[in-house]
Amino acid sequence: MSINHTTALPMMEGERSLIFRKVTWRLIPFLCFCYLASYLDRINVGFAKLQMMSDLNLSETVYGLGAGLFFIGYILFEVPSNLALQRVGAKFWIARIMVSWGILSGLTMFVTNDIQFYILRFLLGTAEAGFLPGVLYYLSQWFPSYRRGRIISLFMIGLPLSSLVGSPISGWIMENFKDVGSFANWQWLFLLEAIPTVLLGFLCLILLPNRVEDAKWLTVEERRELRFALDADQSENLGGHSFRDGFFNLKVWMLGGIDFSILLCAYAMGFWLPTFIKSAGVTDASHIGLLVAIPSVAGLVGMLALGVSSDKHRERRWHIVVPFIVGAIAISASGFFANDVVMTVILFSVASLTIIGAVPVFFSLPATFLKGTAAATGFALACSVANIAGLVSNTVIGVTLDRFHSASYAMWFFSGCLLASCLLVLALPAKLVNR
Repeated sequence: MSINHTTALPMMEGERSLIFRKVTWRLIPFLCFCYLASYLDRINVGFAKLQMMSDLNLSETVYGLGAGLFFIGYILFEVPSNLALQRVGAKFWIARIMVSWGILSGLTMFVTNDIQFYILRFLLGTAEAGFLPGVLYYLSQWFPSYRRGRIISLFMIGLPLSSLVGSPISGWIMENFKDVGSFANWQWLFLLEAIPTVLLGFLCLILLPNRVEDAKWLTVEERRELRFALDADQSENLGGHSFRDGFFNLKVWMLGGIDFSILLCAYAMGFWLPTFIKSAGVTDASHIGLLVAIPSVAGLVGMLALGVSSDKHRERRWHIVVPFIVGAIAISASGFFANDVVMTVILFSVASLTIIGAVPVFFSLPATFLKGTAAATGFALACSVANIAGLVSNTVIGVTLDRFHSASYAMWFFSGCLLASCLLVLALPAKLVNR
């Protein structure tokens, strides 16, 4: 049904807030679960590693490279995937992404050597490419810029929830599925955690409307008012809307550099924290799973608090810079307490609270100066540049552990990158990104 919003009188802010609340409850919980599945299937290899590496006789360097190869496929197909999403519609493309990566994640249970591990990790990245920037672009079609900080916070709590919920479950599977049937515990881990992803993928076809006009759970008047609010917000957008505007925009590349620093630290925690805790003296997989969940709680709190505060004050830059500085100090200090379980958990909790907490604020930035195809391209390009960090982070930690039997040098490097990215954040015009 076509909606002629030009003839509608705008609602009062309270009435409009009720519409956005309705949209939030219909879209965000489901997308949050999808993101949870996405990140869990990406990092559960960190728990599988506790037994998989010895079973297959693989080194730390092989694991680090394999974990990092995921991001090569992810990077290569990020922009094409997001452009395809814009062309065919969100629900079909996000469903395709989830079903294909769920199947490939499950197939990792059949890996027997390093080459197979490398190939499947690369293909998994290829399959998952475009999910996060695609959802972020999708949300920009439902919420105006001044509401996106808290909305992206709510969506992205799937990231810490994947560890908060997934870590104890992964630890429990590793501890209780030893040689059940003819499979090892790490094989059961890949199989059991892939099933929900495939099911959620098919649910996308039922639960996600492609556009505001397709949302039958909104009344005609609500759809008209929602379109009015979105068009009014886009009219204030100072950026372009073409592919070229997104690809050749210096600010997009700056955002990619900032996100690169975030992901260096995020993937260090996501892929290696089980190993760090085990090295500190904890051997029981279930206990490791519970301890890994603690920093995730901190990340969840940070996301919600910083997202709400950023929207309330309509300020983005210092809501990123200050947490980055605190997080860099915590990450750097972790190298001095590698044999202390309590301090390891505390420092990584502080790092998660601040670094992961600032992620939703960061991801509210691209749509403040891009729209249309440029926004789809910009989201994907920034994520593509940033996800090089996945290869760098995992490879550097794997090599330093094999060579120096410590990840300290890697942590100090990541902290330096995070501090340097503060300069990029402050270089973004406050008038533009604080709208």
